[in-house]
Formats: sequence, C-alpha cells, structure tokens
Amino acid sequence: MNKFIKTECGLNKYDELKNHKNIVGKIRFYWFVIIASIRDRILKL
Repeated sequence: MNKFIKTECGLNKYDELKNHKNIVGKIRFYWFVIIASIRDRILKL
C-alpha cells in the first residue's frame, strides 16, 4: 500500500481503519484507500 498512499499520516490512518470489522468500518476503509490514493497520485507528496 506504500506505493499508493505516500504520506505518513495517511499510512497511519490506513492501519487504523484496516482493523475495523463491521460493514461501516469496511466502507470507510475502502473509501479512504480510494480517496487517499487519488489524492497522493495527483499531488505527488
């Protein structure tokens, strides 16, 4: 995932959301991965 999400705070949030097991947590996790990947690709941080 380091290849798609490049910021340290983004990777920390990724680890936090990855541990959620309910359906809302999983939706938040996938939403975060998609948005963070797009944002970090466009901004190239």
